[in-house]
Amino acid sequence: MLAPDESELYAYYTGARDNRVVRMSLSGGSLGSPRDVITGIPRNSFHNGGRLRFGPDDQLYVSTGDAGAQDDAQDRDALAGKILRLTPGGDPSDGNPFDNEVFSWGHRNVQGLAFDDAGRLWASEFGNQRRDELNLVEIGQNYGWPVVEGRADDDRFVNPKATWATDDCSPSGIAIAGSTVLVAGLKGQSLYAVAVDGADAAEPQRLFEGEYGRLRTIEPAPDGSLWLTTSNTDGRTDPGPDDDRILRVTV
Repeated sequence: MLAPDESELYAYYTGARDNRVVRMSLSGGSLGSPRDVITGIPRNSFHNGGRLRFGPDDQLYVSTGDAGAQDDAQDRDALAGKILRLTPGGDPSDGNPFDNEVFSWGHRNVQGLAFDDAGRLWASEFGNQRRDELNLVEIGQNYGWPVVEGRADDDRFVNPKATWATDDCSPSGIAIAGSTVLVAGLKGQSLYAVAVDGADAAEPQRLFEGEYGRLRTIEPAPDGSLWLTTSNTDGRTDPGPDDDRILRVTV
């Protein structure tokens, strides 16, 4: 993820002991040595989160998974199962709700982050056995995992704006085009279009079903189109002769 002024490249990676975010200076096409932004994010062979996004406030938003320790998602002092909000240098942002790095909590494994034109943060999240989620994320709010999955009648938690059966989606990266949230689906092998009106979301519409296999990331391109990446060489399906690919999509 490029910094807003394009002077640095940020990366999230899983190391031997932890997940961490680093930044590297970018000059003339060359990268500097990695410098730690945040370390000590719990790691596992699954549920590592890993999406980065700079917000309209120029702060860095970082998604983390529960790393298999489900109860950490409900611990506001733990880094796992959260969306974090940091300064570009890695300090907790001013105004964070719990005087630490945590922006929102109760997440299982957030795989996509995107801001709409009104500055609202949307996030896609893997479910467990029942429901995948698209959430509208608000500061200090609890999104329920592992107490609830999907929608629930519980005032302690925020309901998702859209859901899928876990066999139908496995949502990964998201991007916003106009008033539509576009969600790349891995297991669902589809791109899902979710029309939004303010804080309300319509039923997801399925695009490209099965045409390109597993879809991992979608990002706005400089020309107004979108770049969509496949994820067919990750050991979870049989890749085709042209995999993996970056596809150009117009909406």
